[in-house]
Amino acid sequence: MNREERIGMNEAVFRDVNERIQDVASAFDLTKEPLDLICECGDASCVERISLTRDEYERVRAESHLFAVASGHVAPDVEEVVETRSGYDVVRKFKGAPAEIAQKTDPRSGS
Repeated sequence: MNREERIGMNEAVFRDVNERIQDVASAFDLTKEPLDLICECGDASCVERISLTRDEYERVRAESHLFAVASGHVAPDVEEVVETRSGYDVVRKFKGAPAEIAQKTDPRSGS
């Protein structure tokens, strides 16, 4: 597995964890805002927390190529910052392997 693929897979794991956090919060009708989530960067050892409102989280999840990462955690060789928020950035995967992995591993894509 090359570096781009490894970063993509790491980010997919963190995205899946955040999906489960959001699902549990919804299932138990936990209305606390913002959601405390885990940085979705490609660093497998990252444990940084990020906070998003449900609306912000849903905007990120609406496109499989988007991820929410802690400020400064962008991997510029595989993604670009498309939005900067307080405490986190929204990044979009570049075309090719990074985007393909993001699409293939998106729990909301039905793939």
